[in-house]
Amino acid sequence: MSLAINGLDLRHFRVETDSEGIVWLAMDYADDHVNRLSSEALAELGRVLDALQQQPPAGLIIHSTKQAGFIAGANIDEFAGLDTPGQGMALVTRGWSLFNRLAATPYPTLALIQGHCLGGGLELSLACRYRLVVDQPETSLALPEVMLGIFPGWGGMLRLPALIGAPAALDMMLTGRPVNARKAYKLGLADGIVAPRLMRRAAAMLVRSGKPRRRAKGLPALLNHSLLRPLVQRQTLKSIDKRDPHHHYPAPRTILEIWAKHQGNALKAPELVDKLIQSDTVRNLVRVYHLQERLKDFGRQARPEDKAERVHVVGAGVMGGDIAAWAALKGMTVTLQDQDRQRIAAAQKRASALFAGKLKDPLLARAAYDRLIPDIDGHGVARADIVIEAITENPVAKRQLYQAIEPRLKSNAILATNTSSLSLEVLNQELKNPERLIGIHFFNPVAKMPLVEIVETPDIAPEAMRKAQAFVGQLGKLGLPVKSTPGFLVNAVLAPYMLEAMRAYSEGISAETIDDAMVRFGMPMGPLELADTVGLDIVRDAGQQLSDQTQLPAGLQTRLDHNELGKKTGKGFYTWKGGKPIRGETRTPPSGLAERLIAPLLEKARQQVESKVVADADLADAGVIFGTGFAPFTGGPMNYQRQLKYFNHEVNGGST
Repeated sequence: MSLAINGLDLRHFRVETDSEGIVWLAMDYADDHVNRLSSEALAELGRVLDALQQQPPAGLIIHSTKQAGFIAGANIDEFAGLDTPGQGMALVTRGWSLFNRLAATPYPTLALIQGHCLGGGLELSLACRYRLVVDQPETSLALPEVMLGIFPGWGGMLRLPALIGAPAALDMMLTGRPVNARKAYKLGLADGIVAPRLMRRAAAMLVRSGKPRRRAKGLPALLNHSLLRPLVQRQTLKSIDKRDPHHHYPAPRTILEIWAKHQGNALKAPELVDKLIQSDTVRNLVRVYHLQERLKDFGRQARPEDKAERVHVVGAGVMGGDIAAWAALKGMTVTLQDQDRQRIAAAQKRASALFAGKLKDPLLARAAYDRLIPDIDGHGVARADIVIEAITENPVAKRQLYQAIEPRLKSNAILATNTSSLSLEVLNQELKNPERLIGIHFFNPVAKMPLVEIVETPDIAPEAMRKAQAFVGQLGKLGLPVKSTPGFLVNAVLAPYMLEAMRAYSEGISAETIDDAMVRFGMPMGPLELADTVGLDIVRDAGQQLSDQTQLPAGLQTRLDHNELGKKTGKGFYTWKGGKPIRGETRTPPSGLAERLIAPLLEKARQQVESKVVADADLADAGVIFGTGFAPFTGGPMNYQRQLKYFNHEVNGGST
């Protein structure tokens, strides 16, 4: 509902004035679970500043009433349709001008940051005189525009380097990496850090403190100087070229150039702005953002009663142990069962390293460690909201385990399998309640891979599906609904891709040349290095199940005969040392090699869509991007095929 205060008609903000004359401006963006700086919201903020200009307050504190956090950034939907010169500049000008007004107010301003503070939200906070961060795990500050192929154009490229110095600011702007509350305070990005219970009192004290604005000091400040910027630009460009040697992503170089040559003012570089915003890369990366949001929505739809508090995992191998650790990291109480005490101990050791690295605070890490409970006898089954089976890929062994587990399950608990390829129809045959068995397929490494396939059959109860989606959402993962079919989506498209690479290898093309061709295409890793990493025995099993080819490629068969299984045995298509492949000479790939290798992946993706393994082409793109790392700048395999057909029709006169 709209709320009229002091003559203002505000839909996305609420205004109140306390007894000390401080105005508290609460953002509560209508019709969304997060705050977004849409054109409508920016216009409302402008009207608030107009009113406060007439009657200046003792201070202005901007905060959020959203549970999700402070401000998630601009409204990405408004990036659609920026196809003509000048539209991008108009969007940049709107935020730049408004935040300059905020920065120039005669009264002190403060951003009270609890939860996420991203993109335009961080740029708004940078325009305030002070920033106070709330010390809790959810607080996160970032300028992630680069991940959308764009730049922080509302003052971030100007104010962040001035506040924390060029090196730290460039790192945040060029990678999109977030910093937590404590690091933000340590960097000087925040003026104070406070416990949640004290945040309002501390904000009121700080906004009236009279302290000067923070500025970078020492060498970090010196590197902002106009005489040193070209040197910093050259050195930073070397790092960008290492990460993106084939120039698939223009945004980092554009950000660096605007900072170095125009002091972070994008309005002085309209040609760079228009070229970037109208590029296919931006359109495709914005598309990927929307695909990600669609996957997140599956978890957001959960009801409170669908969420899991207790999890039981059977199988403490790499996958099971790491699933258990991640669930404990995310606040759930987890019991971990395995017949082998040493496997549980190894899982606990990996979990300890994970907690220390992710949580930083020793007390929080210890609390997470205490939530991961060894359970050799499986007592945790009876109290778990979800039981996850992560044992060997043997249908007989899995069914035997289910017979032992099912009678002990709570009536509202679900049973999940982490199978990567087995049919749920085969696994649920002997269950009394087959409707509660669902597939929740994680990818290795669990901590890094964002996608989880949620595998369903017609037998599965709707409440089991809801609980599985809620659980994946609780883990902070992207849940993709897929039908129970060999390989589901991700493994189904990877298998023919890797097998085609192995056939090329058998024809005499080196592993280095094959992998280099696909890295140049935009993949994060070449297919043969990927096969070595997954394990050639696993590739064999998947290939035999998912491919029409009855005979394995000679290059693969030879290695299997010599028990050279890849990274885990130290030798496969590469020799591995210290967890890394030793590479030989890379030669110029034969013409059309990348197109040849990617063709089976594209074809299989199309088949999986037509077979309704996933609901539509967009979800196929989402799954393959987040499950394999398929070049995000293409927008996904289905989108890539559409663009390729359009290019061939428009440019080559319809030839294919």
